[in-house]
Amino acid sequence: MGGKCPHRKVKKRRFSHKTARRSNFLLKGDDVVYGELLKLAEGAEAKPQPLDEDLPGMGQFHCLHCDRYFANEDVRDEHFRSKRHKKRVKQMTGPAPHTQLDAELAAGMGMPDNGPKLMSA
Repeated sequence: MGGKCPHRKVKKRRFSHKTARRSNFLLKGDDVVYGELLKLAEGAEAKPQPLDEDLPGMGQFHCLHCDRYFANEDVRDEHFRSKRHKKRVKQMTGPAPHTQLDAELAAGMGMPDNGPKLMSA
């Protein structure tokens, strides 16, 4: 009586559709986004986005904090009111996120410290 259902094909559903497409939607790292926000805060003007047919909304509706593109202005404004966006803004206005250099220094892979140089002669 029990057992597996004969019509289920589990092998075909090992990877979700989103997982297979994830490589198409790579987001910038936190440190890169933080650096861009610092440049804007220093006084560099925000350049108008060029038209890009591959991005949603031709690349015109962009959230810099979350590094996401939206189909139209209404969807982007709805995103600005979301909890996820507000958390991201708070994260980006806080201390600088860790970089790869920080991770390498913490692991002991940074520049070697050979001590003070001795005078020869």
